[in-house]
Amino acid sequence: MDARRKRLLFRAQHCGMRENDILLGAFAEARLPDLDERQLEAFEVLLGQPDNDVYDWISGRRPPTEAVDAALVEMIKNFNNKT
Repeated sequence: MDARRKRLLFRAQHCGMRENDILLGAFAEARLPDLDERQLEAFEVLLGQPDNDVYDWISGRRPPTEAVDAALVEMIKNFNNKT
């Protein structure tokens, strides 16, 4: 795994909110190697959002704002629903 993906994996596993650490960390560990450049950028943007908002989007409580990639959020939701 390249340095950028390693940094993203670390950030995903250490978001601050334990629920996000679990949801985003598991996704990142499994899927980061397969994400393209656009998806990596979208994941970086997602990791920069407030923890409570990210959790609400991934749990389906609220739809994501335009600031984040809705397709990526959906990918993360689907990944976590299967595991």
